[in-house]
Amino acid sequence: MPLRRRNILTTTARSGSRIWYWINNDFLGLFREMRWSYLPPLMVYFAAGVSGFTGIIESFFVKEQLGLPAAFLASLGFWAGLPWALKMPLGHLVDLFWRWKSMFVYLGAALMSASLLIMVGLTGHTGWMATIFAVEAWYVISVMLAPIGFVLQDVVADAMTVEAVPSHNEDGALIDEKQLQRMHMTMQTLGRIAIVAGGAMVAGIGGWLATVLSYSTMYWISLIIPLISIMGVLLGSWFKMHREKRLVRENISREQIQQLSPSRDRKLKANWYILAGSAAFVIFSLIFGLSAIPMKEEIIFIGSLGIIALLMGQILRSLSPDKRREIIGLAVIIFVFRAMPTAGAGAGWWQIDVLGFDEAFFGTLRQIAALLAITGMIALRGWMTRRPIPYLVVFLSVYGALMMIPFISMYYGLHEWTEVRFGFGARAIAMVDTMADSPLGQVAMIPMLAWIAKEAPKNQKATYFAVMAAFTNLALSASQLGTKYLNNVFMIERGRYDELGVLMITVALITLIFPIMTVVLINSARTGKSGNAIRKLRFQYNKVKIRVQGAWL
Repeated sequence: MPLRRRNILTTTARSGSRIWYWINNDFLGLFREMRWSYLPPLMVYFAAGVSGFTGIIESFFVKEQLGLPAAFLASLGFWAGLPWALKMPLGHLVDLFWRWKSMFVYLGAALMSASLLIMVGLTGHTGWMATIFAVEAWYVISVMLAPIGFVLQDVVADAMTVEAVPSHNEDGALIDEKQLQRMHMTMQTLGRIAIVAGGAMVAGIGGWLATVLSYSTMYWISLIIPLISIMGVLLGSWFKMHREKRLVRENISREQIQQLSPSRDRKLKANWYILAGSAAFVIFSLIFGLSAIPMKEEIIFIGSLGIIALLMGQILRSLSPDKRREIIGLAVIIFVFRAMPTAGAGAGWWQIDVLGFDEAFFGTLRQIAALLAITGMIALRGWMTRRPIPYLVVFLSVYGALMMIPFISMYYGLHEWTEVRFGFGARAIAMVDTMADSPLGQVAMIPMLAWIAKEAPKNQKATYFAVMAAFTNLALSASQLGTKYLNNVFMIERGRYDELGVLMITVALITLIFPIMTVVLINSARTGKSGNAIRKLRFQYNKVKIRVQGAWL
């Protein structure tokens, strides 16, 4: 056989082997590794995803009836993001009172229901609601109640994901370290999939129903959402009770049952650093938030960041110095990546007014994005396991900036040119761009969540999840602040979008540059060799660029 033909056959065989390995281990493996114990936390996460059912009608209601400016909405988004920092004391309380964790979920469901009922009143009984408080005040209350309810449920769901992954087999043997890491990666991937799948199920339906039902009716229907999370907690309790009864029938002692239980050794003393620091954060936020001090949002953000950083240092003291430096570096990289600003509400108004996107089309876009995100997380599970987080951030920063180009180009008339030359316009471009961008939207957080689930102390999982999540979620408040600043520099008003193009270009450049520079600085600080770090980053950047170009082709 000629050498060239033999090489071609060898290369083909290797490619086929890699494809089969990916299908068998990365894709199908996710379904083989699914356990019934994973279902209860997944239902709580699913409820969070389904909450997007009202997102489309809310954006239209705010635009058409409230008339709130883009800068105010960005500022409101900042305040709505702050309750997520309450995950710190709530997470520690969940660890302390793990036996009564369901109470946190019930309270969260009550707050979510109150938020939805306010919107029922605003959309169906506006005049009556206005006799009690201003309509805008009611809307602000609703916006603030919802995230508090989600936080209460999320802290429980995070800790339940750890409880769902057993550390021992049914016969009492310790699970292999590598297998345990893969199980945690599977659990966290399924958790993100549950959130996105919830959004996928309701996005298209929500957009379509918004064209045939009143907004008030839509909010009445959405009251089903809190019930889903309650059912998840009840199902988790039933699974635990059923498992213990089965073990008793097999004549396994109470001590052995506790050994096999992933939630054993839950005895924990209160960490007053966490509770006092969290109380300081709440008091600090209320004092400045209710005051008329200029730049109070910035003061609250900086103060909150300082308090959370101190609490992170406290809980990470038990880790080895190398592990501590590793997790701090990764947390900072993800913080900067998530803190990047967006174009704000003005971009959505432009798509409605100029591009002609309606509720149904927005629902279709969200549904496509969600379905592709699910596919991407399943397909890239093995890739995420094998790649370091800094690499993922560099890749996502380059890819994300490139994905903004189609909308920037449409602002300058790309869709009009394609309509004339090729017969497709803004909707087709938006759909293709959404299809290309969506699969990587949830990638960055999954490896870090899996690391926390595997490495944190067994009886402080909720605390670790809460503090690290509070730090990374505070980045979303930073993103809202950055969005507000950009909207104050580039003034966007309804019907006036002269500066939107420059705004979107600025956002794309910031999104590209800042995360990559953070990776360079963190690698330089960890190695002490900035030249090597920059050369390594340049090598990674070239690899990322080749992959992104391949994705476009």
